Amino acid sequence: MASWGQTADTEDPARAVPLAVWTSDAARAGLGRTPSRGHTDPMADNIEDLGNDVFHVDTRMGGYDGITSGYLIRGSRPCLVETGTAKSADVVVRALAELGVGPDDLSTIVVTHIHLDHAGGVGDIAEAFPHAQVVVQEKGARHLADPSRLVASARRVFGDDMDRLFGDLRAVPQHRLVTVGDVGSIDLGDGRRLDAFHNPGHASHHVGLLDSETGDLYTGDAAGVYVPETADVRPATPPPDFDLDLTLSSLARMRDAGAQRLLFSHFGPVTDVAGTLERSEEELRLWVEEVAAVHAVEPDVDHAIAMVRDRDRERNRSFYSDESRTLKFEELSSVAANVKGIIRWLDNRDQG
Repeated sequence: MASWGQTADTEDPARAVPLAVWTSDAARAGLGRTPSRGHTDPMADNIEDLGNDVFHVDTRMGGYDGITSGYLIRGSRPCLVETGTAKSADVVVRALAELGVGPDDLSTIVVTHIHLDHAGGVGDIAEAFPHAQVVVQEKGARHLADPSRLVASARRVFGDDMDRLFGDLRAVPQHRLVTVGDVGSIDLGDGRRLDAFHNPGHASHHVGLLDSETGDLYTGDAAGVYVPETADVRPATPPPDFDLDLTLSSLARMRDAGAQRLLFSHFGPVTDVAGTLERSEEELRLWVEEVAAVHAVEPDVDHAIAMVRDRDRERNRSFYSDESRTLKFEELSSVAANVKGIIRWLDNRDQG
C-alpha cells in the first residue's frame, strides 16, 4: 500500500522547462483554482470533457494528434494521469492552465509506467507544479529519480528520432516520489480515490488505476493500443519486458475490476469494457501465434517482421487504409518492436 511519506529506494537505479503559464500571483488570487462545474468556456481542441471532472488531454507526441492521452481528474485534489513526453510538457501545462489548474494547484501526478510516451515529461511537469507528488510503481521509481540509464538506453534504440519524438526525461527529486507495490490508493479528495494495482506484462513497472467514483479504469498499455477511428485494439509487446502470461493475468485483473469505462493512454475513452478487453486478448494471442509460427521457419528477425506485417495488413485492411494513421501509430507502437518483444519472450520461454 502506498504511503504518502514514502519515497523510492535510493538503491534502485531507473529541456527546457515548460513555460509557467500561470504566475504564482495569479494562483494566489484564485485564478488557478478549480473552476465551478458550470464553467462553459470553449476548450482547446486537444481537451475533451468526459464528465465527473475528468478531462482527456491529447498530449500530441511528436506533433501527432490522436495517439497519446493524458487525463486530469479535477477536484479538491487535482490529479494528472500520464504526462506524455518531455517534448509534450508545455502542451500539458497549457491544457491544465486552461482547465483552471495553476502551479500551486496540482496535488498528484501519476504515471502508469515509466516509458517515455507516458512519463517522459514527468520531471518538467513536476517542476511546473512544485507541490505535486509523483506516484509510480516501485520498480520504476529509480529511473525517475535518476533517468540517466533510461535515457541512454532510449537514445540507443531511437537514435535521431529520440529528440523528435520524446526529448530527455528530467529527474524528479527523490523526496517527491511516492511508490506503490502490488496495490495502493491515491487520494483525490472528498472521499474519491484512485485504486492502483500492479499490472505487469507490457512492463514490469506497470500499474492500472480505477476511479472509485466513476469506475474509470486507466489502462496504460496493459490492454494494448486502441485506434478510435477503426475501433481496432493493437498489441503493445515491445522488448525487453513483454511477457504473455503476465499480460493475460493483467487483462483478467482488469476484467475483474468492475470498470465502467476504459481510459486508454493510446488513445482515449472506450465504454465497451468487456468487448474491448476481449478483443485485446484475442489480438494479443493471434500476434503471438503468428510470430511463433513465422519465427519457427524464419530465424532472421527482419524477414520475420516483414512477414508478420504483411499478414497484419491483410487482416486489418481498415487500419491500413489511411496512410497517415498507419504512420503515426507505427511511430507509437511499431510492428517491428512488437515482433521483437514477442520473439524475445518466446526465446526466453524456450530457454527456461
